[in-house]
Amino acid sequence: MTIAHDIFFFIVLIGVLITVHEYGHYWVAKRCGVKVLTFSIGFGPALRAWMVGETRWQVAALPFGGYVKMLDEREGPVEADELHRAFNRQSVGKRMLVVVAGPLANLVTAILLYWLIFLGGVDVEMPTIGSVVPASMADKAGFRVGDTIVQMGARHIDGWSDILLATIDEASARNHVDVVLRHANGQVAHTELDLSTIDKAQVDPNLPGRLGIFPTSTRIVFGDPTPKGAAAAAGLQKDDELLKLDGRDVVSTDAFVSDIQARAGVLTHMLVKRGARSVDVSLTPQLSRSDDGRAIGKIGIAVGDVLDDAQLRALHRHIDLSPVAALHRAMSETYDESAFTLKMLWRLVTGHVSVKQLSGPVGIAKLAGRSAELGWRAFVQSMCLVSISLGVLNLLPIPVLDGGHLLYYSAELLRGRPLSERAMELGLRLGVGLLVALMVVALYNDIARNLGGG
Repeated sequence: MTIAHDIFFFIVLIGVLITVHEYGHYWVAKRCGVKVLTFSIGFGPALRAWMVGETRWQVAALPFGGYVKMLDEREGPVEADELHRAFNRQSVGKRMLVVVAGPLANLVTAILLYWLIFLGGVDVEMPTIGSVVPASMADKAGFRVGDTIVQMGARHIDGWSDILLATIDEASARNHVDVVLRHANGQVAHTELDLSTIDKAQVDPNLPGRLGIFPTSTRIVFGDPTPKGAAAAAGLQKDDELLKLDGRDVVSTDAFVSDIQARAGVLTHMLVKRGARSVDVSLTPQLSRSDDGRAIGKIGIAVGDVLDDAQLRALHRHIDLSPVAALHRAMSETYDESAFTLKMLWRLVTGHVSVKQLSGPVGIAKLAGRSAELGWRAFVQSMCLVSISLGVLNLLPIPVLDGGHLLYYSAELLRGRPLSERAMELGLRLGVGLLVALMVVALYNDIARNLGGG
């Protein structure tokens, strides 16, 4: 996978979703009688432009957004015979409809795309535990290999993705969560996980592994070592398979990375499989710093889990859905993702979730590139997730965003007159400052993740 590959699919993903968003504004504006002057995908100078009726359509140089420019007295003189078509002359209700149409278009798009995916049925990764890390929180709580997780807190568990959402949800709320397990013999057991002890910087997609549970035992295979790293110096090679770490089994990549991070400056012995033979490797993880400033060990090599076909088949079940059932599931999925996004944003604001979980354009580009490699379903699913994020984020009551305009218009309805130009200008400055700060943090996180490693 190359940077060009990621950039291409990032542009495709973002370009489609921005077009959908802006078309929502455009479509409703036209039906409210507003004259639309420009429909732009991207910002900056136009790369290509053409006229469709009275509207100039264009593709601009910077593919990080877009806009619909409407006739408006606040932005320039308007001919007397067109005053009735100016956006600022419309009723508050019409202006609110035009503004809310963009985010709603993104949410409706997510529903339609999910429906397209679900028409072919749903592959669910079974919530059955394939491995438990010895002495982990899950091990101490009584989780065992072969157990099926039935419920975590108030969330019913249908698949492994539900386990991920439940653990992130409960850990970010600092909860003790009740867990219902069904043992391999059919007996039901109850246990508890104290997720209040989880550091907020660790509330991320790797959380179930940090708790000590994985869907299956996997082969741990190394990628290319970093030049001058401890792995390269010790002779570790690409495609070496980890068999033992200091004489014991390691059940997953996450468990391996955690072990290495805890061994900064400590001599470590590995047994790896290289071709048909076993090789002993000794190395000392180098002292480094994590994103949150903790001292950790690094050996400088890529590592990943490998499943064979039999394991993959055992882990999944396929559910066929009728068109109506697929649409219902698509609506439920979009609602759940939207609610989860809002909940996590609130916990970010209140400090229960680390700002290090924010991702920017680099993170989205990697998501787009990796999902494209997995096939059209995975790419479309990533498009659904980003579309939901765009819809939800744009509805936040922050000046500059659509939600900020809705806030202004709501105040206008209550006051019976618009807010003052000074109040709106102050709000605009605050909104721009907040968004720029968030973008800087997200971009820093992207860079830190890419410079970091196992």
